[in-house]
Amino acid sequence: MDKQRDFVLRTIEERGVKFIRLWFTDVIGTLKSVAIAPAEVEGAFAEGIGFDGSAIEGLTRTFESDLLAQPDPTTFQILPWRGEIDPTARMFCDLTTPDGRPAVADPRHVLKRTLAKAADAGFTFYTHPEIEFYLLKSSQFGPEGPVPADSAGYFDNVPGGTAHDFRRSAVRMLEDLGISVEYSHHEGGPGQNEIDLRYADALTTADNIMTFRTVVKEVAIEQGVYATFMPKPLNNHPGSGMHTHLSLFEGDLNAFYEEGARYQLSRTGRQFIAGLLRHANEIAAVTNQFVNSYKRLWGGDEAPSFVTWGHANRSALIRVPMYKPNKGQSTRIEYRALDSAANPYLAYA
Repeated sequence: MDKQRDFVLRTIEERGVKFIRLWFTDVIGTLKSVAIAPAEVEGAFAEGIGFDGSAIEGLTRTFESDLLAQPDPTTFQILPWRGEIDPTARMFCDLTTPDGRPAVADPRHVLKRTLAKAADAGFTFYTHPEIEFYLLKSSQFGPEGPVPADSAGYFDNVPGGTAHDFRRSAVRMLEDLGISVEYSHHEGGPGQNEIDLRYADALTTADNIMTFRTVVKEVAIEQGVYATFMPKPLNNHPGSGMHTHLSLFEGDLNAFYEEGARYQLSRTGRQFIAGLLRHANEIAAVTNQFVNSYKRLWGGDEAPSFVTWGHANRSALIRVPMYKPNKGQSTRIEYRALDSAANPYLAYA
């Protein structure tokens, strides 16, 4: 960790970074940020940055409001959309009490605590999200409702189209931030797009999702459109989900894979599915936290409306993708209820 801190301090000096944004989320998943000057970074590493936790949704009560944001130097990245005039970087933070204990309601800590339990059982939890969102012509709209930025459909290739240029710019910016993208394409609704991030451990994925949302919003502003992760912004068109592929690994071996088993799915994989089905209602309170979330789930299309699992069935809550020969390491399940407005730290916990 000391080497990583030294790298951060050296990079700030060499790149002429003027501001460092310290990021964390509230319980809902809203990104919070405090900017500090380069001279304050070393002190932030040593002591954290104090703030009023009671002013942040879901963190603390008024009589226990003092919290510290402790920057994680492994998450340091320079933000490409800020340009070279006033170079700006960011780090995600872990929240603690003044005596150094983790803040129990810090979503990032909740996920880290769960991943530590998985590690104690010998597992590493990997996730791969497919993030959907809409591009609208404006954040302001009249009686007719939101107006999509285009009228294209699923996988449509529209040369010179708004979404085509948008996705290219967004993917390039994500790659500049060290976030690997697997696919990007137009989705089924007018103005609806999807960008899929590569597999990573759940904590890295959650950090990447929060960065992803900011990148998408920034690119939208640059291109004169408005991006929304609202689960169901248009009544007559598909909602925006964040279908996530899940797998557990024991070392280098996929714990969900068993050669010769039905669907090549191991006992561990089946038990994992059983747990998700058993607690589906409670999980939905976290993965689908808004009234609008349930308009998507009950809106038809490919959103799951019932607690079921299936093989290659995109209407099920949990889908087991088709097995590819000699691809046992890619065995996984897909959890399809998650929507794009969820807090990823709590959703993956």
